[in-house]
Amino acid sequence: MFRIKILRDGENRKKGEVMRVAFATKDMKNINEHFGWAKQFAIYDINKDGFELSEIVKTQEDKEGEIEKIMSKVNALEGVSILYCEAIGPTAAAKVIHNKIHPIKISEPKSIEDAAKELVVMLNGNPPPWIKRIIAKEGV
Repeated sequence: MFRIKILRDGENRKKGEVMRVAFATKDMKNINEHFGWAKQFAIYDINKDGFELSEIVKTQEDKEGEIEKIMSKVNALEGVSILYCEAIGPTAAAKVIHNKIHPIKISEPKSIEDAAKELVVMLNGNPPPWIKRIIAKEGV
């Protein structure tokens, strides 16, 4: 696993100002990958004002067992509150939830930009209870 940090011109985000969201992606534009098969995740910082790419997490499949592969990905997503993916198995979903990450499965490929815009609208409106819990935890 390695991270590609996206540097911003002199801008530092404080913890609690943003909600970190991971998107399982093959092409960095769409949510189009199964969690267990994902080789990369686009991590976005999202708040009421908008969203921006924060970092790219690349994962490697050098782990032997299923649990080790899952936990490698879960650990790589430390600090993320929401995970969007095309699919996720029950064991992986349980591990993700146990690590306080809310998984969202999409039924068909969707653009990361559209999903991020929907979250911004939710944050500025009357979000569902699960988003309110994340807001309270993150201070967004």
